[in-house]
Amino acid sequence: MDATALWQRYQKWLYFHEGLGFYLDVSRMRFDDTFVEALQPKFEKAFADMEELEKGAIANPDENRMVGHYWLRNPSLAPTPELQEEIVNTIEQIETFAEKIRTGAIHPPKASRFTDIISIGIGGSALGPEFVAQALAPDFPPLGIHFIDNTDPAGIDRILTHLRNRLSSTLVLVISKSGGTPEPRNGMIEVKKAYAGQNLDFANYAIAITMPGSKLDEQAKSEGWLARFPMFDWVGGRTSELSAVGQVPAALQGIDIRAMLEGAKEMDDATRIPNIKQNPAALLALSWYFSGNGKGEKDMVILPYKDSLLLFSRYLQQLVMESLGKEKDLDGNIVHQGIAVYGNKGSTDQHAYVQQLREGVANFFVTFIEVLEDRKGQSPEIETGVTSGDYLSGFLQGTRQALYENQRDSVTVTIPQVNSRIVGALIALYERAVGFYGSLVNVNAYHQPGVEAGKKAAAAILELQKQVLEVIQTEKTSLSIEEIAQKAGASDQIEAIYKILRHLHANQRGVVLHGDFGQPSSLKVSIT
Repeated sequence: MDATALWQRYQKWLYFHEGLGFYLDVSRMRFDDTFVEALQPKFEKAFADMEELEKGAIANPDENRMVGHYWLRNPSLAPTPELQEEIVNTIEQIETFAEKIRTGAIHPPKASRFTDIISIGIGGSALGPEFVAQALAPDFPPLGIHFIDNTDPAGIDRILTHLRNRLSSTLVLVISKSGGTPEPRNGMIEVKKAYAGQNLDFANYAIAITMPGSKLDEQAKSEGWLARFPMFDWVGGRTSELSAVGQVPAALQGIDIRAMLEGAKEMDDATRIPNIKQNPAALLALSWYFSGNGKGEKDMVILPYKDSLLLFSRYLQQLVMESLGKEKDLDGNIVHQGIAVYGNKGSTDQHAYVQQLREGVANFFVTFIEVLEDRKGQSPEIETGVTSGDYLSGFLQGTRQALYENQRDSVTVTIPQVNSRIVGALIALYERAVGFYGSLVNVNAYHQPGVEAGKKAAAAILELQKQVLEVIQTEKTSLSIEEIAQKAGASDQIEAIYKILRHLHANQRGVVLHGDFGQPSSLKVSIT
């Protein structure tokens, strides 16, 4: 396509939202009008599905749950007055609490103010808050935030070591819907012990963000924690950033949560329009469907050209892959749907994987995130008439053109600047796009059976570990791995038993392995 035709196509497919200063360019996705017309019936169903979802239809039949993250930024849409009031009250309570923390009206027993936050969560309870902190936290926030988002002992140690001299002025957020999820539970237990080690009463520092009545809620209530904020059963983890999950840490850092909600509401309004060309989320879903042939045949590469948006790709990884990665469709057919997501940032990507994107396997499409504002204030010239921001813009445009010339498709999202309102709008845009795409390919975007299966498998391994230790402690003699497996009644799990024993041995847990480590079957196991 020559330059004139490309320019005409750009104008034809360009979406612009005046209120947000937001642009979406899908002109470098090579679909034609016939393709769009053929998808029209599917989109009509998607628009109807979304309307029912927002009215409170059960969208997660596995757990008999509504899906209502849209109500968080527009409580008037919630299906009952009670839900509306709960949403409004929660936001007000968060703002009041955060203000008291920031001003020192609420302070720790041994300091005039809190200085830091440890946020303990996993998945959606970590990725959203991490992304928002990176994108929006001021250079000198009232409280610095530190994330424990894994059950990695060395990672936990790193945070606690970094804060060892400020633990007495550090708040702890424990974010877990049920309170039983192992990763945040483990982090909470270790952090609680660290506080006890400094003779600090953990309850004076701890905040629970959880479902009312959960294990965590009951523990926080009985121990008299500093505060408790609700998670709602109709908000899934990957769509929870604009709930208390994200609002509490953001507000404590001085981030404008009202502006985030307002930006999300504006984008929600824009993405309710039942017209593909006038709806940015529909345009994204259309592009994803076209590029991957409705089967996720191509990966989604997210390239934000702004350092503060570095974690956007990680946030979208969960939102897109957990929502769309499904074995079965809504009719029970085996479909193996999904879209793989990864990303870096521009112009770092110029020196990383753009070489493969342009000349390697064409198994992807790119989403460029362009930010029009280079920085607050004027930029110095690097060369006559050229700034560092001009280079960044040039790299984006050049990469986009180089990819297109080699038949690599791309989408470009352009925002005026990175601020609370725009970040809220981006979150809402992709939440809606995922919902539309899920409808197009007929999968349930609001459940995660694969995640639950992984949790059950992990629990089974830990139960097996207890059986193995019981055998070793009972026998009190050197045994082979095969003998231990037989005595534990788990001969079909011998490899898992070997890995359990190897882990215990490596961590001086009372298990000693003797023999040739390159030949596991030769090993003998004893206890110290």
